[in-house]
Amino acid sequence: MAKIAVVQMKASIDKDVNQDRILEYIRQTAEEGAHMCTFPEFMMFHTPSDMTPAQLADDSEDITGPFVTSICQAAKDNQIEVVGTFYETSPVPERVYDTAFIINNSGEITSTYRKTHLYDALGFTESDKLVQGDAISLPIQTSAGMVGVLICYDLRFPEVSRALTDAGSQVLIAPSAWVRGYRKKDHWLIMNRARAIENGCYVIAPAHTKNIYCGHSMAIDPFGDIIFELGDEEDIAYVDINTSVVDSTREKLPLLKNRRLDIYPELKDIPK
Repeated sequence: MAKIAVVQMKASIDKDVNQDRILEYIRQTAEEGAHMCTFPEFMMFHTPSDMTPAQLADDSEDITGPFVTSICQAAKDNQIEVVGTFYETSPVPERVYDTAFIINNSGEITSTYRKTHLYDALGFTESDKLVQGDAISLPIQTSAGMVGVLICYDLRFPEVSRALTDAGSQVLIAPSAWVRGYRKKDHWLIMNRARAIENGCYVIAPAHTKNIYCGHSMAIDPFGDIIFELGDEEDIAYVDINTSVVDSTREKLPLLKNRRLDIYPELKDIPK
C-alpha cells in the first residue's frame, strides 16, 4: 500500500516563486505520510499567450538545471518520490520539450518522458512553442507499483495508455493542464475513467488550475470508480494505492486477456 499526494496548483509566470511553492508542497505532503507527491503539467511556470517562443526557450532548463535539481534535493531530504514536469531545453531553435520526470526518495531521477502528442486542437497550437517527444517511456517500479507516465493531451490517445499497460503499468500518472472550454470538463472526466477501465489500472491525474485551466484533479480506481475529484481551487488530495486491486480487477474483468491480438493487425490492410 502506498499513499500518493496529488497537488492541484496554479503556477504563476515566476519560476522562482513556483519552485519555492513546489518545495513546500513536497515537505508538507511528506509530513502527511505520502510516499509520492505528484504535480500538474506546467508547474514550472505559466506561459501566457503573449509569451513568445524565444522567451519560453530562454526560461527552459536542462534536466540538470536548478529547477529539477532543487526538487531532487527536496525529494531526498524528505524521503519522498516526486512526479512532475518542466520545460526542457531542446535542440530545436525557439522550441522546448514538455517533459515529465520521476524522482525517487533518494533524490535520483529514475525516468523522464517528453510529451509525444502536442495540443494542436480546438484553437490551440502547442507546436508553435513546443517540440514533441519521439518515444513512450517504459514504466518503472515505485512505492506505488509499476508506474507509467503520460501528459495531458496524451489521454485522448488510448494507444499511449495501452502501450504503457502492456509494458507493465499498474498505475498511470497523467500530469495535466486541461484547458477550459465547451464540454472540456466532461471530456476530462471521461478520458480519465476510460483509460482506467480499459486497462484495469489506477489513473492519477494532478491538474493545473486557474489561469486558463479547469482543475478537477482526480484519482480513478481500476474499475473506473472515482476515488476523488477536486474542484477548481488549489488543493491537495491523497489516495492509497493497492496493486492487489489491479490484479483482482483484471481477473474479474479480463479485458487485456480477451483482446483479439490475432486480428487487430489486419486493420492496417483495410482500404482507407
